[in-house]
Amino acid sequence: MTDSEVSFMERFKIGEMSLQAGTPILSEGANAPQLFTALSGFGLRYKILESGKRQVLSFVLPGDFIGLQAGVMNRQTHSVEATTNMTLCVFNRTELWTLYREHAERAFDLTWIAAGEERFLSEALAAIGQKSAFERIAWAFSRLYRRLEGLKMRQGISVPLPFRQQHLADALGLSLVHTNKTLARLRDQQLATWSDGRLSVPDIEALEAEGLVDEASLRQRPLM
Repeated sequence: MTDSEVSFMERFKIGEMSLQAGTPILSEGANAPQLFTALSGFGLRYKILESGKRQVLSFVLPGDFIGLQAGVMNRQTHSVEATTNMTLCVFNRTELWTLYREHAERAFDLTWIAAGEERFLSEALAAIGQKSAFERIAWAFSRLYRRLEGLKMRQGISVPLPFRQQHLADALGLSLVHTNKTLARLRDQQLATWSDGRLSVPDIEALEAEGLVDEASLRQRPLM
């Protein structure tokens, strides 16, 4: 960063916050005065329907930016919750427009992050609507594995994935029973094994082929 960017970011950041697993970060309908970056830990973005059913929209990984929707639209249309213990970097939302006015390169990074989330959600919608359960889970595991690998969190052939099967089922529009059977198929075919909070993938290219994964972006995901 330039000196002026460092000075702004020191003003933009107002602190750090530690959360226990299960703690709400943002609630649907809220207009929170803060924005966040996940420094460590994992979470969920989700929406509760009137029927009480939950649709998981995406998994929050270390480095993810949280709360931009409310920052721009003044209202959060989904909820965010910590799945594990998390540490968040906290930003003052009122400085968001200063970022766009005075620091074009950093503002572009933030816009890129938002565009990346839009692309992910369009892929997820296509997967839920048009792919088989086997292809959906292969797609989801491929995308998560690549993201965590990019964050230097891969050890050998595995990455941390501390979610439950129900979370995955809720994200991909599957029943828990169907999800469990599909995970067994992936394991039997030696494409992916998910146990004890870790996802192991012996051959990521083979898994991507099964999940009909589109070509990944060449630009490294920026961090705020």
